[in-house]
Amino acid sequence: MMNNSEGFLYFLKGIKHFYQKKKVLSIDELGIIPGEIFGILGPSGAGKSTLLRLLNFLEKPTYGTIFYSGEKYGSDYPLPQLPVIREITTVFQNPILLNTTVYKNVIYPLKIRGMKVEKKKVMDLLTLVGLSEKACSPAIKLSGGEAQRVALARALVFNPRVLLLDEPTANLDPANISIIERLITQTNKTNKTTIIIVTHNIFQAKRLCSRVLLLNEGKPVELNTAKNFFENPECNFAKSFIEGKIIY
Repeated sequence: MMNNSEGFLYFLKGIKHFYQKKKVLSIDELGIIPGEIFGILGPSGAGKSTLLRLLNFLEKPTYGTIFYSGEKYGSDYPLPQLPVIREITTVFQNPILLNTTVYKNVIYPLKIRGMKVEKKKVMDLLTLVGLSEKACSPAIKLSGGEAQRVALARALVFNPRVLLLDEPTANLDPANISIIERLITQTNKTNKTTIIIVTHNIFQAKRLCSRVLLLNEGKPVELNTAKNFFENPECNFAKSFIEGKIIY
């Protein structure tokens, strides 16, 4: 058991979260290390997306405390102020794009933060996600997979401290999955970005993550290094999940 928040970017303690009196998440303690790629796995309804919403401070936990960069937030504390919120960005599985061009969607985070727009950097990002030729196209006419790639470029354009990803490659073909995974790895290594990934794709978690958390019915089942989790899981549920015996 972990004793305090020292050494962690996030440290969750005594978290219990309810929707309409139904407990959807219960985590005694969980720490996330600065600069790691951390995977959140589990069957449908396990609490993965709920945990992500707590980590990006879209919701306060019903009970418990979230330490972020040493500061306390949670049920007995206010949510972070805007400067802290703007260190964190999220790419949801079904992203919402602005009704404007792809290029203007990508630069939007820079505009609202008062940051300089560097056209070359923006176009380089669009090239990395395979959409440079659609920079001037209306974003609302993109396919689901293209929209997801625009959302990722938009999330990365201002070099966030924390990148939260909810099924980042769910709508992509294998070639584009490879492109996005390389971009995630590159972002982590180059910028030391802490990246937290919710994914159903256990092979993706094995490729990308340094540590993984397996949830079931809102509770942690196993927290381990990716290597140990996939090669030597500690519990039968984790073993069954890895072997594909759990329906999700």
